[in-house]
Amino acid sequence: MAPTKQAPTRQAITLKGSTNLVTEFFKYAANTILFQRGVYPADDFHMVKKYGQTVLVTQDLALENYLDKILKQVNQWLLMGTVTQLVLAIISKDSRIPLERWVFDINLVEQPSEGSQPAPAKPEAEIQAEIRAILKQIVSTVTFLPVIDEPTVFNILAYTSESADIPANEWVDTDPLAIEASKSQQVKLRSFSTDVHRIEAMVAYRYEG
Repeated sequence: MAPTKQAPTRQAITLKGSTNLVTEFFKYAANTILFQRGVYPADDFHMVKKYGQTVLVTQDLALENYLDKILKQVNQWLLMGTVTQLVLAIISKDSRIPLERWVFDINLVEQPSEGSQPAPAKPEAEIQAEIRAILKQIVSTVTFLPVIDEPTVFNILAYTSESADIPANEWVDTDPLAIEASKSQQVKLRSFSTDVHRIEAMVAYRYEG
């Protein structure tokens, strides 16, 4: 008689579902930042409905493939609990000076101790409302961030634990692309959480004064 398959625990399902939600959020957040900060031409983006609102997503195939490849790996790290922070850095194309760092801290929500009553699942509508608020806040940052009037490029940095499995030739140790403290301003953005992950967001930008 074939052995019966063990049903996945609620925790396992929650981890996978949360990981997919967080990965998807990073996709739309990255697209929103690249559009709002003019890293790619506005014509490269098209509107889609997501989280009960309109968001802009790239139509540039090379960029789409690049983001998909990165997010596939981030998804794996989230499942293993080995990624602690993602950074989207915007850099001057000519001088290579970092202009902005969009930082997303990834924390694990503390789970109830063994034997205690599990917390009720957080409604997806509530999670989506929190994500909506962050994306709207990213859009509104154009009101206070310095105007970028030069060609820019971007880089995505992942901060992982030492135990993380790093694919060879795809990710390399790199400069943190920090903005020197004397010229850096920071603005904390909203956060969102699932039953498993809590994402804290902030933007640091170069300000010459």
